[in-house]
Amino acid sequence: METQKKAREHNLRRIVDDIGGAFGMGAIGGSVVHFIKGTQSSPNGRRFVGGAQAVSMNAPRIGGSFAVFGGLFSAFDYTMVYIRKKEDPWNSIVAGAATGGFLSMRQGLAAASRSALMGGLLLALIKGVH
Repeated sequence: METQKKAREHNLRRIVDDIGGAFGMGAIGGSVVHFIKGTQSSPNGRRFVGGAQAVSMNAPRIGGSFAVFGGLFSAFDYTMVYIRKKEDPWNSIVAGAATGGFLSMRQGLAAASRSALMGGLLLALIKGVH
């Protein structure tokens, strides 16, 4: 019982762990996708080399994007838990909306609002709000 409580604990170290996990997922997923793309777009006899080059150029970028998203989401989730003093699906929903909106702020208010709405809806579907 004690281990479950510690696993769900919110603290700043968890944010750093989430950033690392998100980077790993993005880098691995990006490696697979870009290796396939690289092999398909390379000429016969150079397919493996083309796939490896595509991975080395693109996987770190994809991993970094995932790390930014994961870090922002985790920070917003941590903030919601800290402010509300309770753990429920609404924290994740608001964190998803805030992350989507924050990442789209450079495109303007309309784009940020749409992204925030989509982020909140996506997390609501994932969490299955009652």
